[in-house]
Amino acid sequence: MDSNPGMHIRHLQVDLSRGFARHWNGGDAYRSMLLNALSMMFPTGEQFFIDSVKAALPRIEGKADAALLQDVKLFIGQEATHRRLHAQYNDELARQGLPNWVDGVLKRLIKLTEGFPVMSKLAATAGYEHWTAVLGDGLLRHPSWTAGMEPQMRAIWRWHAAEESEHKAVAFDVYRLAGGGYLRRVGLYTLVTLEFFTYATVQSIKLLRADGQLWTAATWRSALRFWWGREGIVWHVVPHFLRYYMPGFHPWQHDNRDLLEQWREGSRNDYRLVGASPAAPTQA
Repeated sequence: MDSNPGMHIRHLQVDLSRGFARHWNGGDAYRSMLLNALSMMFPTGEQFFIDSVKAALPRIEGKADAALLQDVKLFIGQEATHRRLHAQYNDELARQGLPNWVDGVLKRLIKLTEGFPVMSKLAATAGYEHWTAVLGDGLLRHPSWTAGMEPQMRAIWRWHAAEESEHKAVAFDVYRLAGGGYLRRVGLYTLVTLEFFTYATVQSIKLLRADGQLWTAATWRSALRFWWGREGIVWHVVPHFLRYYMPGFHPWQHDNRDLLEQWREGSRNDYRLVGASPAAPTQA
């Protein structure tokens, strides 16, 4: 399947100015801090994704159909909305005294790559988008990943997960249409995979240390269950990790439109619809 099922831009109806609990994820320090670490990566990372796709647009001028150009527009809108909301989320983490190490690291890294080829930045973006979509699929697919979350936090993470799934092929399709090749795609994917999981791990450790929970037995039990348990992250991500290396890979070969529709049906009161692609299902 080489087409996406339609995208929406949504403004989520949450109020982060009220704050949230330190261990908002079911009272579990590890699960809360792991997702907090991901949130700290998003504002700078998502701006990089937006900039990379925009920079590649001249390379597909005259080649892209109207549907892809509309998808690019909606991709940018979704990522900009994610960026704003996670900046608010991270402001609350700062108010709680939790250190944001990774944001500065990512800003320095992006500064160092300013002179890199447009296609390399786009390949890196496609690789990152694969990972955000894979993890988003897990948040929608596995009830245990979101069970016990505070309601507004569950709404945030499932909303973000759904939109990452909706636009999971946009950067990939732009890369492919712009003439991007296999070796660059998988080479940059390997690099960003190592980078993504290293930064997420280090930031999680720093948060747990600041929280006084790094060396508790509960933290390590939770980490083992979350990664290696029955619905553990490892079992979910490994097949998707390997599929990206297939020469004929496309993100929509993993068709999870059923999960997106279930989320839409159950979450209509959580957001205000701003924009939609022509292919998007009609919503009441």
